[in-house]
Amino acid sequence: MRALTLVADRKIELREVDPPPAPAAGEVQIAIKAIGLNHIDVWGWRGMAFAKRKLPLVVGAEAAGEIRAVGPGVAGFKTGDPVVAYGALTCGTCKACREGRDNLCENVGGIMGFHVDGFARDLVNMPARLVVPVPAGVAFRDAACAPVAFATVQHMLFDNAKLEPGESILVQAGGSGIGTVAIKMAKAIGCTVITTVGDDEKAAKAKALGADHVINYKTERFEGVVRKLTGKKGVDVAFEHVGPDTFNGSLFSLKRGGRLVTCGSTSGQSTTLNLFQLFQQQYRIFGSFGASLRNIRESLDKMAAGLLPVIDTEVPLAEFERGLARLESRQVFGKIIVTF
Repeated sequence: MRALTLVADRKIELREVDPPPAPAAGEVQIAIKAIGLNHIDVWGWRGMAFAKRKLPLVVGAEAAGEIRAVGPGVAGFKTGDPVVAYGALTCGTCKACREGRDNLCENVGGIMGFHVDGFARDLVNMPARLVVPVPAGVAFRDAACAPVAFATVQHMLFDNAKLEPGESILVQAGGSGIGTVAIKMAKAIGCTVITTVGDDEKAAKAKALGADHVINYKTERFEGVVRKLTGKKGVDVAFEHVGPDTFNGSLFSLKRGGRLVTCGSTSGQSTTLNLFQLFQQQYRIFGSFGASLRNIRESLDKMAAGLLPVIDTEVPLAEFERGLARLESRQVFGKIIVTF
């Protein structure tokens, strides 16, 4: 059985490994068909001081596949069913898990492909409670974007920021995997979307996705443009995941009482805040990480209804590192998919 294995920082090998045993009680065995790449894959590949793990480690945090075998006591799945799997080993028993807030599990065993062995292998056994059926008609390459990219945005926009039809939203890095999803989800409910990109080619693509206004942040100060576009009022919601390079500008782009939601910080870990501005303008800031199983189901339902991810590139399993390098270079528009 093949497994893509991180053996050292920036060094991945495609290895032959023993296949997993037959699924135990409460488990299913999944034949992986496609993997979606995310920045967490890049961070793991580079090497992160806070990642408590042991190498070698099988990579891959987001995937889709089909049921190969079903363990004793499992109902609702059969051989051949298309599925996706949750990307973290939650306990299923703590208060957060019982309430369906899976991403706040108090006893999480690690993130797949980052702390513990991930999905970049031909076969993997998973607890059936962490596996979600894929609706008919949704391709594996699209479904592979549901557990992280789609579900993260679903959680950010609708659980946290409470985005409502007709509101205005600033989407940072609109050409990224989650940025493209945010544009499409916001437009689907009739929002006015302003987005930032790093070049004119991406600007044209973002406009084609439905963005109402596109700002090249390398040639214009986006916060000034946002204030001008909104008659100096600002937007209702700012969708953040860039970090220090854009965070304060995103806050300045908000209207009084506006909401900022962030799930990442790709440009660094720390920033400073003007506290007077924060409380005088009554901003609301939401930290958002991952998603719930419910969010994954909601995301798959949106795909089944026709709201599909933007795919930048598909690469074969053996070229996983090429996909990571492209993602790291920030030249992508949409998602990179690894196929089996």
